[in-house]
This record gives sequence, C-alpha cells and structure tokens, in this order.
Amino acid sequence: MRRKNFKRPARTADPEYNRLDIGRFVNYLMKDGEKSVAEKLMRGTFAKVQETAKEDPVKVFERALENATPLVEVVSRRVGGANYQIPQEVRPERKFYLATRWIIAAARGKKGKPMAERLAEELILAAKNEGSAIKKKQDMHRMAEANRAFASLLRR
Repeated sequence: MRRKNFKRPARTADPEYNRLDIGRFVNYLMKDGEKSVAEKLMRGTFAKVQETAKEDPVKVFERALENATPLVEVVSRRVGGANYQIPQEVRPERKFYLATRWIIAAARGKKGKPMAERLAEELILAAKNEGSAIKKKQDMHRMAEANRAFASLLRR
C-alpha cells in the first residue's frame, strides 16, 4: 500500500516584518523551542544592521541570503566499489536552508560579543560577498567544479 503524500506544514511569517523568509530564519535560529528569544535576537540584529550599515536591514538580509545561497553541491555516490563526489544542482528549499545554516553557524562560531552583534556582522559581511558563509559557498562550488568530470555518473 502506498504512503500518503506528505503535506508540508504551513509556514508562518515573521509578525514584525510579515515576511516568510525572516520567519523561517528565526525558526532556524531558535534553540530549545525558545522562539521569543530568537525573535528578540533577530530584532536586536536588525537594529545593529541599521546602526552599522546605515541601510534597511531587510534589504541587507535579502542580499546576504542571496549571496550565501549555493547553486551546486556534491553528492556522494557509490559506483562500482568506489565513492564519487558528484556535482548536483541544489533544490530551492535546500538553498535557503544551507545559506541560513552557514550564516548562523558563522555567527555562533565567533566569540566575545553578544549574538545579535555577531549575527549582524555576519549578515553585513555576507551582503558584501565576504565572511565565513560566503567562503563555505565558494568551497562547495570549487569542489563541485573539481568533480565536474563525474557529473555523467549521476544520470544512471
């Protein structure tokens, strides 16, 4: 008997900015179900971005995500007893997830400042095409480019 089709739960927009992408970002930022803490952190981050970049924080956020979004990734595939890293286009849902995860991980990796400052700094750097999240994206693209010869193995 076939399984029922999976219905993805309805996404909730951020109450303050009324944007789905910010709401999703807050959800990925959240730890231990403390959504109010994550929302407060996001408000603090946007205030810091406004103060530092002298620019609309939502625009900076959009640009940062756009710049950190990967186009291709490598997938491990076993062919004839050997594992190959095969480049593959990233699905749209996964693009947002990877960009978000890299930005948050880069901010959490820094020490010595409050999280709102670190996240604001990372968003501003990503908006300028710099920082750890952008480096991660470039590494992934470089690895996919290096293994481009194995792309034909994916179509079997």
